[in-house]
Amino acid sequence: MRTPTTYRGSTGTTSFAVAPTELPAPITAGVKPAMTHIRSRRLFAALTIAVALTASATVPQPVPASAGTLRSSVSSRLCDYRWKDGPRQVKRLIRCAAHRWPVSGGPDKAVSVARCESRFRPKAYNAAGYAGVFQQSTYYWPKRSRKFGFPKWSAFNGRANIIVSIRMAHRHGWGAWSCA
Repeated sequence: MRTPTTYRGSTGTTSFAVAPTELPAPITAGVKPAMTHIRSRRLFAALTIAVALTASATVPQPVPASAGTLRSSVSSRLCDYRWKDGPRQVKRLIRCAAHRWPVSGGPDKAVSVARCESRFRPKAYNAAGYAGVFQQSTYYWPKRSRKFGFPKWSAFNGRANIIVSIRMAHRHGWGAWSCA
């Protein structure tokens, strides 16, 4: 046991320099109450974000009945180019589709419109709501994609966007495109 010490200015009472049962100082020792409130708010916000991200990552995504692949009424062998491999393959797909569904101006016109609209980028997006190689309106895309053989496909899918656009131009001309 330690010996008691008297502190200066005290009235003769004694206290222990270190009490044998004293716990270590808390982490917030010397921190003003307002600071702990800010820390707790930040901690709460960080935990909330972490829980939200974890929850969204574990939510099962709907899977189409066709074992994870979307079906199209257009044969997958028709104009089967790997559009994800770059602009050269996108151009080949456009030319193939324009030969299959003849459009005014021919394949050269189709390539020219795609170059003007998106520079052959399937992921191109315009803030006005236009997406894909031929900058299809995202508002009208679901109906158009269903009508021209690609129900439930994204406008950002290069093959779907190109074939739907070429089939539209085949049926109605290039009037829907500002670059035509």
